[in-house]
Amino acid sequence: MTAHARSPQGRRGLAALVCGALAAGGLAAAGVSALEPGSARASSHREAPLISGQPQYDNTDVYAFVSPDKPDTTTLVANWTPFEEPAGGPNFYPFPDDAQYDIHIDSDGDAQGDLIYRWTFDSKVRNGNTFLYNTGQVTSLDDPDLNFTQTYDIDLLKLKDQKVVSTKKVANNLPVAPSRVGDASMPDYKKLRDQAVRKVAGGGTSYVGQADDPFFLDLQVFDSLYGGDLSQVGDDTLKGYSVNSVALQVPTADIRQSEKQPVVGVWSTTQRKNAKGDYTQVSRLGSPLVDELVVPLRDKDKFNASSPWNDADFLQYVQKPELARLLEKVYGIKAPAEPRKDLVSVFLTGVKDLNQPPNVRPAEALRLNTSIKPSADPKRLGVLDGDNAGFPNGRRLADDVVDIELQAVAGELVGNKNDLGDAVDANDMAFGKTFPYLALPTSPTHAPAAKGGGDNTSMRGALGGGAKVRAPSVSDGSGGSD
Repeated sequence: MTAHARSPQGRRGLAALVCGALAAGGLAAAGVSALEPGSARASSHREAPLISGQPQYDNTDVYAFVSPDKPDTTTLVANWTPFEEPAGGPNFYPFPDDAQYDIHIDSDGDAQGDLIYRWTFDSKVRNGNTFLYNTGQVTSLDDPDLNFTQTYDIDLLKLKDQKVVSTKKVANNLPVAPSRVGDASMPDYKKLRDQAVRKVAGGGTSYVGQADDPFFLDLQVFDSLYGGDLSQVGDDTLKGYSVNSVALQVPTADIRQSEKQPVVGVWSTTQRKNAKGDYTQVSRLGSPLVDELVVPLRDKDKFNASSPWNDADFLQYVQKPELARLLEKVYGIKAPAEPRKDLVSVFLTGVKDLNQPPNVRPAEALRLNTSIKPSADPKRLGVLDGDNAGFPNGRRLADDVVDIELQAVAGELVGNKNDLGDAVDANDMAFGKTFPYLALPTSPTHAPAAKGGGDNTSMRGALGGGAKVRAPSVSDGSGGSD
């Protein structure tokens, strides 16, 4: 863990808001004292025992931010399938057909979804007589050489008291951008990605497909909790890995309650169809790293199956975080006094005068104040550095949530000034300036080569130097692609 500089005025910003709320009894007013435990219903990269073996259903991250180039819209992004290797063939990384991928919107702070955007998928194989993902060079999404294709629908569900009262089709039979097979197979992957950006009903824009994993961190930061060498951090563990993304840009007026109440809560879930044909929730994610670093092992699967309405079941873990005690034990960083009302504010209620809705019921979700316009000079530490358009007010792709949360857990908001971090301050690939903003997935052609081989053991060596391979025809069902 390393130290980072930031502006003094930024350091005071979120701390002043949180301390002011604590002094005024804001958390009690927000309903923490009245929150009663309830029963749970049956971020996260492989964060819980059950979901770690089901990567296609594992929600890795959720983002919600006012669109920087279209500030009258809000962009929602959710990612699945962590640690997608670039050379993941021949099957690569499809979305499963037996799942529902949901992004939930709570527009009034009552810990119940008012809207659900739901993605479902349909897969097709053109030629079942070959193992190939593509049978030749792919230059468009409708190219006959793209052997495996997927389409998706988006349904908008409106709810009242957690029951669906209406359903509207937002998108129907739109193409999913394929996994990036390699440069020989897909010489212009950006073109394919651009073709997958589509307008949808209601004035929105959608993208579904593979993308570079926008989350950045050095996973050795977890080893550091055992007393590891802090000087060894600073390498982005997720560099080169991809995820499956759904991104949706919608008019902000469609998801907020009103101009006077512009704060929305956002989280995602995955439901998987069981043998009886019923859907069961298997993954849930709102704020980053909560299930990984706050919820203990015994309750991780329970959290993934739960509803925000029942988050009293996990309140103790926010009020008495194990991570703060570990930082004190291993590195002598004194843990703040418990219960941690400052963390309840950040993770469960929103921060008063920033992103806390009136009469809020504490629940784990990203809370975005949609009335705060995008920053002309975004800061990676978001609100901690005086940039109120960043985390924990929603989450942008470039927000350094690992550093922000480490510093918050160590007590930054209650006077324990610190600059903890993992020394990874940005993603390895630049984000785009227009929707869907995500970086392209890494091509296997440009991925780091494995060590130990040589021309005498390689396809290149067998063929001789710069020999080129002829792509097979669709009809012969043989040969290979990237």
